[in-house]
Amino acid sequence: MVDTIEFAKLSGSGNEFLCIDNRAGQFDEILNSPKRVGHMGRTLCSRSKGVGADGVIFACEPDIEGVSDIAARFFEADGSEAELCGNGTACFVHWVNSNGWVGEGETRVLSQAGIVRGASSDGDYVRVCIPDPRDLRFDVELTVKGSKQKCDFAVTGVPHVIVYVDDVDAVDIEHLGPALRHHPEFQPRGANANFVQVLSVGELSIRTWEFGVEGETLGCGTGSAAAGILAALHFDWPLEFLTGERSVLLHARSGDVLRVSFVKQENGIVTDVCLETVVRFCCYGRIHPDLAAIALRSPDQAQDPPDQG
Repeated sequence: MVDTIEFAKLSGSGNEFLCIDNRAGQFDEILNSPKRVGHMGRTLCSRSKGVGADGVIFACEPDIEGVSDIAARFFEADGSEAELCGNGTACFVHWVNSNGWVGEGETRVLSQAGIVRGASSDGDYVRVCIPDPRDLRFDVELTVKGSKQKCDFAVTGVPHVIVYVDDVDAVDIEHLGPALRHHPEFQPRGANANFVQVLSVGELSIRTWEFGVEGETLGCGTGSAAAGILAALHFDWPLEFLTGERSVLLHARSGDVLRVSFVKQENGIVTDVCLETVVRFCCYGRIHPDLAAIALRSPDQAQDPPDQG
């Protein structure tokens, strides 16, 4: 019976994650119960009654030997499970490597979206290469808050809608973010809403209203990947951006600059998508027994902390 929770907290370009070691399977019973792991995630991520984070990532042993070095399960701040998280994977890879759990060089992480490859890049950057994006759509016409709006869309592990704006700082994200996130066009799953300003060829500024957090986050890796790919294709940027020779730069709200590269094949398929994001350790810790008891018990026996403020 698990009675303690040890964690590492890391930041990936402004996204904060709690990384928890489950390689020995001590949290399996909880992970196999959506209600229990959802309650645990909400409790730990609460910024008023918990540790505070945008998500929780569990390190697990892969189901199939040889396919990957380690497996990761991603849970949003609202307790829902995500197929993939770009900045979260970068944090996870840095944490795993710092613990010496895998060999030197590239780390293969098994996610619900497929295999993600990660490695240190330069300075504080960690590079993660994600599965090929799918369902790319351009100039999708929507009605949002009574106004006509064109947007692009892609699934980069998780779904993202991209809206191009003249001034990203002027966006009323508190109203437009939820409207896009829950728009009927993207149901039943919904989509992360990204507002993107083109600063110059190959350079963007981005703000993201992230599902699972249900609020604006300071950075989003898969959102940055989607924005970089779609903008380069939408605006017909030079060939060097379409062949992986040059990265698209994305300025996140955290102040960090993410880098996205990809290859557009002759048949139009996008492959070799890689994201470089700034990763920093915040702290290591052990959850106090009082909070651990709340997080680990059945949600029927405990009241969840309030939603993120």
